[in-house]
Amino acid sequence: MRVGRDRGTTPRHPESGAAVVDFVLVSALLTIMFLALIQLALVLHVRNTVADAASSAARYGALADRTAQDAQVRAEQLIEAALGAAYAGDVTATVSEVNGIAILTVSVTAPWPIVGMLGPGESLQMSGHALIQR
Repeated sequence: MRVGRDRGTTPRHPESGAAVVDFVLVSALLTIMFLALIQLALVLHVRNTVADAASSAARYGALADRTAQDAQVRAEQLIEAALGAAYAGDVTATVSEVNGIAILTVSVTAPWPIVGMLGPGESLQMSGHALIQR
């Protein structure tokens, strides 16, 4: 006969079960970091889309056969197609003159997407400029 421990019992270590807790803590941290990265990508996408729509609409409206109203409608169409109607709510197009040169400015004010596509209104302001061709 053997003297010592029984074969069916195992000694309890003070760190037993720590792997499960470590996994939960690390996976929660990684999930939060991943969601923050996705949200940052969404914010940059909205910013770049609004900036591109403003500058593209300004170039479109500056053509010889177009007006500032055409540029405003074009910017609204581009933003609505890419982001939705909530982002195309405040679009203005104005013509100004600097040193005898007519300049068309298309300005867009849109909300920042803070949580998903939801966010405070009128926070992001972008504008595009183009020389008017005559």
